[in-house]
Amino acid sequence: MNVTYTSIDNQKIKDIKKLHNKKYRDKKNLFLVEGEHLVLEAYKKGYLKTLILDEDAVFPLDVDTMYVTNNIISYISTLETPYRVLGVCNKIRPKDKLENHLLILEDIQDPGNLGTIIRSAVAFNIDTLVLSSKSVDLYNSKVIRASQGMIFHLNIIERELLSFIPELISNHYNIMGTRVTHGKSVKKLEKSAKFAIIMGNEGNGLSEEVGELCDEFIYIDMNDACESLNVGVATSIILYELDK
Repeated sequence: MNVTYTSIDNQKIKDIKKLHNKKYRDKKNLFLVEGEHLVLEAYKKGYLKTLILDEDAVFPLDVDTMYVTNNIISYISTLETPYRVLGVCNKIRPKDKLENHLLILEDIQDPGNLGTIIRSAVAFNIDTLVLSSKSVDLYNSKVIRASQGMIFHLNIIERELLSFIPELISNHYNIMGTRVTHGKSVKKLEKSAKFAIIMGNEGNGLSEEVGELCDEFIYIDMNDACESLNVGVATSIILYELDK
């Protein structure tokens, strides 16, 4: 017989709720996903540790399952209209091998932007996504939702860029920075077998120190009336052009 958790004072429930806190996620090496689609993606890739179901929900997966009341779901979730299916997941294991097509993000702050970039990176065949140490946390709930489960389909690592990029240079990667103007149009770019594209922070773009490590700069042709694009949109366009 299945036990249904009914009290928010239960320690297991409190611990799941604490997964919204980065320090606790890092301590336990776990994170939370919400909704059937994200739970299923985590399960298919072997990262789902515990399935959490509203007591009336039916979502049979071969994994440890907790049944909870609707008020517990509402307590755990950060959403105004919570899903009836949640999951506690093990953090994703990064691969040591980087492959040839890298995307580097310097200090991206908006979780929606990061989630969008993850989706585009998968769509346009990026092998590894590299986050600077000051970027938004990969396991922020808004990042997870915006990625639409693609977080489970991409190798994602965190590095100190000023030491990591020289390693790429020594391994013959073409390092391409991005600027609004005064670079090479992405439409005219000669594709390299091994490349790393670097996208900068939403407000400041690439730092001067990272810019000095680039082999070349690229930009997106657009109407002069538009000063710049959202970094998620710009990244998607660049990856699309490079994947043609």
